[in-house]
Amino acid sequence: MSDTPNKSGATPAQSGESWTELAKTVIYAGLIAVVIRTFLFQPFNIPSASMEATLLVGDYLFVEKFAYGYSRYTFPFGGWPFGDKIHGRFIERQPQRGDVVVFKFPQDNSTDFIKRLIGLPGDHIKMRGGVVWLNGKPLPREKVEDYVETLEGAPNHVAQYRETLPGGRTYLTLDRYPDSPLDNTEEYVVPAGHYFMMGDNRDNSDDSRAAVGYVPAENLEGKAEFRFFSIDARAPIWQVWRWPFEIRYTRILTPIT
Repeated sequence: MSDTPNKSGATPAQSGESWTELAKTVIYAGLIAVVIRTFLFQPFNIPSASMEATLLVGDYLFVEKFAYGYSRYTFPFGGWPFGDKIHGRFIERQPQRGDVVVFKFPQDNSTDFIKRLIGLPGDHIKMRGGVVWLNGKPLPREKVEDYVETLEGAPNHVAQYRETLPGGRTYLTLDRYPDSPLDNTEEYVVPAGHYFMMGDNRDNSDDSRAAVGYVPAENLEGKAEFRFFSIDARAPIWQVWRWPFEIRYTRILTPIT
């Protein structure tokens, strides 16, 4: 058999080896990506305004999967095929008040939510006049400059506050409508093994004050750490020719607080 090179300049054996090496590279890269996504970091995008002004529609962020340990919801497809047999958390770490958390919606585990953790197990929480009361004390909040958004081509000003949790952790919240239904609530007592979540856009958030209810610990998927990309929601992500004009450059690679 002749070893004369073919027209491409490679012998048949060399050509076969090249394809084999390429296939190995693709497989290894895929496995590394799966391991990173499953155990370390997972990308999420923000589809709703419930966390404005902290997170905007069109923000893309990485969620730290190992922040609170692992549960069946940490893994793809709910831990399939063993998901319905696995409960609780492995290497569990307790979340902190103020963390921005991605979790499975308790009433539909196929849906991801992202909110701020306000209440720990045993906490008493209620809303009075738009102020959060935690364990019998109001959370301090300071009026800051308005959040300005664009509605139908015109600027719209929304009241914005800096809220402070016990321990000194602070973040911004919006108060869109005075005396909205969510500004005054009953008192909630967070059950053991559950957490109380609220959106920073307080009058426009389906959270533990509404349909979400208390979130079981095993539903936590991870902690939102930083944005890696952000684009105006009016520009679909696939319309790359609009990116130079629609990308929010100041939000790229910024931490989530």
